[in-house]
Amino acid sequence: MGAADIVPGVSGGTIALITGIYEELIDSIKNINLRLFKTLFTKGFKFFWSDLNGNFLLTLALGIMSSILLLAQFISYLLSNHGFKIWGFFFGLILSSGILIYREVKNISSSSLSYLLLGILIASIISISGPTTTPNNYFFIFLTGSIAICAMILPGISGSFILLLLSKYEFIINSIKDFKFDVLIIFAFGCIFGLLLFSRFLSYLFTNYKDYVLSLLSGFLFGSLLKVWPFKTILETRINSDGITEPFITRPALPNTGSIEELIFFILFSLVGYLLIYFLQKKSIEDNKEQ
Repeated sequence: MGAADIVPGVSGGTIALITGIYEELIDSIKNINLRLFKTLFTKGFKFFWSDLNGNFLLTLALGIMSSILLLAQFISYLLSNHGFKIWGFFFGLILSSGILIYREVKNISSSSLSYLLLGILIASIISISGPTTTPNNYFFIFLTGSIAICAMILPGISGSFILLLLSKYEFIINSIKDFKFDVLIIFAFGCIFGLLLFSRFLSYLFTNYKDYVLSLLSGFLFGSLLKVWPFKTILETRINSDGITEPFITRPALPNTGSIEELIFFILFSLVGYLLIYFLQKKSIEDNKEQ
C-alpha cells in the first residue's frame, strides 16, 4: 500500500482490496473512538490493543512507512532526471486505473455518467488552473494531509493523485527524501485528523452510493491526466528558494517537432504503466475466482 500511495494513479485502497484486507482495515479505523480509549483506562492496555486490532494496524503502518521512505529517494531522482519517462508512467497508471474503476460501475445510467463528467470537469479545472504552486505553510500542509489520506481508504484514487492536484506531490516527496521533520510531522497530523474524521463518511458513501462514487473517482482520474501531461507551454517563470529559475504558470500543449524522443519515451512508459494496472487487476480477478 505504501508503494501504491507514493505513485499517482494507484490507490492504496485498491491494493487493500486485492490483498483481502480492505474490510478489516475499514473496520479497524472505524473502531477508533472514545469508547476504545475508555477501555484503555478501565480494562488496561491488553484489552485496548485487542479492541484496536493493534497488531494489524501497527504492522500495516510500518510496512507503509518503510516503503514510502525507501521509494521517496528513487521517485525524487526520476522526477529530476527522467521527467518524461516518469510522468509517462504515471499517465499510464492513471489512465488504466480510471478505465478499470469505471468498469466496476454496476448500473451505468445518466446519473453515473453525470458524476463521471463532473469528476472530469473538476479535476480538469484544478489541473489547468494556474499558478502551478500552492502555499507551503503549515496550515496548507496539514490540510493537504487531511484530504490526501482519505484516498488511502477509498479504492480508486490515490493519495499521490490528491497531492498532484494540490501541487504538493514533489514538495512532500522531497520533504521525505530530505527528512524535513517539521513538514512531515504536520503532514502526519493532518493525515491522522483526516483519517479519523472522514473514514466513516467515506465508508458510508462507498457502501450506499458505490456506483456514483466510482463514477466520480473515475472522472477525477481522467481529468487529472492534464496534470501529469509533461508537454507544456511556459507562460511565466519564477526564482525558487534555491535560486533556480522554474516554471510558474504553464498550460498543456501538443509535443513539438523538437521533442520526438521525449514523446517516444512518454508513450512507451505510459504503456508500461497501463499494462501494470491491467495485469494487477487481472490477477486480482483470478485470485478471487480461486477463493
